[in-house]
Amino acid sequence: MNFQDLHELVRLELLRRIERGILTGSRLAQQTGFQQAHISNFLNRKRALSLEGLDRVLAAQDLRIEEILPVDLAAGAAEPSCGPETEPVELVPIVSPSSAMDDISIAASATIETIPIATSRLYENRARPSARRTHWQRFLAIRTDAQQATAMAPLLPTGSVAVLDRHYNSLAPYRANQASIYAVRLGPMLLLRHVNFDERHLILKPYVRDFPVQLLPLVANESPGDYIVGRVCTVIADV
Repeated sequence: MNFQDLHELVRLELLRRIERGILTGSRLAQQTGFQQAHISNFLNRKRALSLEGLDRVLAAQDLRIEEILPVDLAAGAAEPSCGPETEPVELVPIVSPSSAMDDISIAASATIETIPIATSRLYENRARPSARRTHWQRFLAIRTDAQQATAMAPLLPTGSVAVLDRHYNSLAPYRANQASIYAVRLGPMLLLRHVNFDERHLILKPYVRDFPVQLLPLVANESPGDYIVGRVCTVIADV
């Protein structure tokens, strides 16, 4: 496969994400730091990206080349004597918001269903756990309800699965110029929001501008990590 073929595969994958409502051209421009016109020209085959630009797009969308290779090319990499290799997967439990907030480990009785995710995709995520979370089960998932989706559309479509990394409880930026989505405890509720911290308040920011910003005051000796359940590391829309 040459660079032009790879370029087209990435373009088509981005267009699929836009059609599903989980990405917009303006959002991609914001994530990558390109001008929106540059991204629009790329998506419409009017302008090509450099190899560095393609890397920025892949990193912004948490994409690996192996995930978008045609099946025949991916299979061709396996040794004939061994048959097609299967990448190890981890069955991530989908749980209720209350279990995500409170359960140190997820019991079978608390698992609503499971979703298979490549082990390498999970553990390539960097961890920054708070001291009280280091022994908690790291990865689990919740389904986004209408309220979550309304506040964070189109990043979190209704019914999509948000995979949480409960070993990332820090507000340190995970990627430059790209706001993370966090799962945050607000009383009995679990909210998925962008988060800032200022003057002893967590600022819970929706992606949709018309949706209200919420403030979560911290008392003495509390830190943001006491309320941040984890970082949304993957969103899967079609499950």
